[in-house]
Amino acid sequence: MVCPRCIKVVKSVLEATPLTVTDMQLGKATVEGKVTEQQLQAISVALQAEGFLLIDDKKQQLVAAIKNIVVETVHYSELDEMRENFSSLLAGKLQKDYHYLSSLFSEMEGVTIEQYIIQQKIERVKELLDYNELSLSEISYKMGYSSVAHLSGQFKKVTGLTPSQFKQVKTPKRIPLDKL
Repeated sequence: MVCPRCIKVVKSVLEATPLTVTDMQLGKATVEGKVTEQQLQAISVALQAEGFLLIDDKKQQLVAAIKNIVVETVHYSELDEMRENFSSLLAGKLQKDYHYLSSLFSEMEGVTIEQYIIQQKIERVKELLDYNELSLSEISYKMGYSSVAHLSGQFKKVTGLTPSQFKQVKTPKRIPLDKL
C-alpha cells in the first residue's frame, strides 16, 4: 500500500471478511485473532483482484516497510524540515541496522535505497511541476535539495529532461508510485 487510497481499498477488502481490523497503516494491516489458511487465501485472491499482493515473507515485508516509509516521507512530509537523514530514519523506525536494510533492499529490488528515494523525489517533483504553483527554487527547497542545480541534475539524469522541458511536454509523464 503506497497511498491513503490504497489503505481504503485494502481495508474494504478486509472488512468484507469476518475478521476485525484493529490497525491499518501504509503496508500493514493488523487483525484480531488467528487467521486461517483458507481466510488468508481468500484475502490474497481479493487483494489480487484489486491489484495488490499479500506479502507473507518476512524479508519482503521489510522491503515493503522500507518503501512505505520512503513514500510516506517523500510524498506526505516536508523534506525541508527533516532533521535526520533517511538512513537514520529507516534504521530507527524499523529497529534494524541500516547496512542490513540497504543490502536486503538492493538484493530484492535491484536498486539501492538511495536510488529508490531519488526516484520517489523526482516523481514528487513532477507532481509539483504539474501543479505549477511553486517555482523551481521553491520546489528544490521543499524537497530538501541543496540547490536548484542539484535538483535539475538529478531530474535530468532520471527523466532525460530538464524540469523546464518536462513542463512543456504534453504527454502523460508521471509514473504511479506502486510502479517505481
